[in-house]
Amino acid sequence: MKGALLVAGTHSDAGKSVLTAGICRWLARQGVRVAPFKGQNMALNSVVTASGAEVGRAQAMQAAAAGVELEAAMNPILIKPSGERHSQVIVMGEPYADVDARSYRSLKDELRPIVAAALADLRSRYDVVICEGAGSPAEINLRDSDLTNMWLAREADLPTLIVADIDRGGVFASLFGTLALLDHADQAQVAGFVINKFRGDQSILAPGLEQLERLSGRPTLGVLPFVEDLWLEAEDSLALDAGAPESAPPPGADTLDVAVVRLRYISNFTDADALRGEPGVRVRFTRSAADIERADLVIIPGTKATVEDLERLRQTGLDHALAARAERGGPILGICGGYQMLGERIDDEVESRRGSVAGLGLLPVATSFTAQKLRRLRVGSSPWLGSEAGGYEIRHGQPKLGLETNLQPLLVAADGEPDGVVNGAVLGTSWHGVLEHDGFRRALLQWVAARAGRRFIPGTESFSEVRARRLDALGELIERHVNTAALTDLIEHGSDRSSPAITIETRQLAALADHR
Repeated sequence: MKGALLVAGTHSDAGKSVLTAGICRWLARQGVRVAPFKGQNMALNSVVTASGAEVGRAQAMQAAAAGVELEAAMNPILIKPSGERHSQVIVMGEPYADVDARSYRSLKDELRPIVAAALADLRSRYDVVICEGAGSPAEINLRDSDLTNMWLAREADLPTLIVADIDRGGVFASLFGTLALLDHADQAQVAGFVINKFRGDQSILAPGLEQLERLSGRPTLGVLPFVEDLWLEAEDSLALDAGAPESAPPPGADTLDVAVVRLRYISNFTDADALRGEPGVRVRFTRSAADIERADLVIIPGTKATVEDLERLRQTGLDHALAARAERGGPILGICGGYQMLGERIDDEVESRRGSVAGLGLLPVATSFTAQKLRRLRVGSSPWLGSEAGGYEIRHGQPKLGLETNLQPLLVAADGEPDGVVNGAVLGTSWHGVLEHDGFRRALLQWVAARAGRRFIPGTESFSEVRARRLDALGELIERHVNTAALTDLIEHGSDRSSPAITIETRQLAALADHR
């Protein structure tokens, strides 16, 4: 098999990432060498490749589904919002520019060749490349600056599927309307539709699918069912409300309650995913002071706007809830930006440009922001917990312990460099992904349970096994619920250019407006 495909969606969180990962997994299980690709990604959830490049988390999940090593070419442009109007642009894994919405549009001409070259490079090295769009291709106000939807489809001649989430309602209008709003050359790339999260009897849906095909001239290649416990690492904070499956504690064990503070610019929130894989561990994202008070463990996660999120904590009174918790000896873990907030001071002329700002004062740490972003994988241990550990760093902030402190570090890298600190029940680290390490995660939870007077019995399945099982479930969804023969033909031979174009006459729109 040789070819490529673009998965577009009617809106954000329609199922593009899931469908892309599922197709990658299905192909990989058949022995096809496949790679994921997303030309431009806007996300605060990112990871570091083995070479030190920064890319979106969704592409890391999709690369794992494909069984290949993650690389910068799989996500050449990553946009990370750093405030209400500003974003950092990452190009081929490296910081490139700080922009607002208008100035970013002026960069598009210089970014397009980079996107095209990255895709061409992947296609030269892999049998199949499954591309994911962003948002909706029908955002007609942005079409002239598009990098990852129909511009890419036409530039690389990619057959395109449009996926829609039926659980939100209006699925036929969403699919037909998305197609109709595209110009005729863009419509020519669209080969069919996929419906996501269907519940109930599919025979009831069938008449609508038949009429959609008559109206559009394009088939629906699959209807993916709503799967209650289908849960994957997400890149968009919209997915936080979806929750995740939880398993009951083993006989004789207690439930541990973990509260993750839901920051406005929360990043790398998937740091908590591995906790959910442990039986009897309940994880919730919250802005509630009551949740912070009663949880067995509180996590302050990473953020792309450390100072702004710190201000919001103070505005909502959560700073007092955290201080009261620390005074009672309740465990708190700060990760990256959360760790920086727990310190005494933040000096930032890079991200927020606010200068010196007081931290929460729960750790004897001062953080200085530097223009150069540190990006690296880390391997080491936690002497404090007596476990091995690993993770990765993505940060401008450089936390430093006070000179007179004799507190022990939370982690020590294999090269001997210490990281983080343990101050009673308040912990901090700059390592993302450390909770994915089975030994560290379980040792930490046992410490939390002991402080809470609860009994914790660790699971027996590694997080890597949990992740592989989830990805296999995605591949099976494609195999069982998508017309894989038609999908294969589409990848190998492209779109059927004879599909009719949908024309919306101006006079029809005028008549509709008059009627209203």
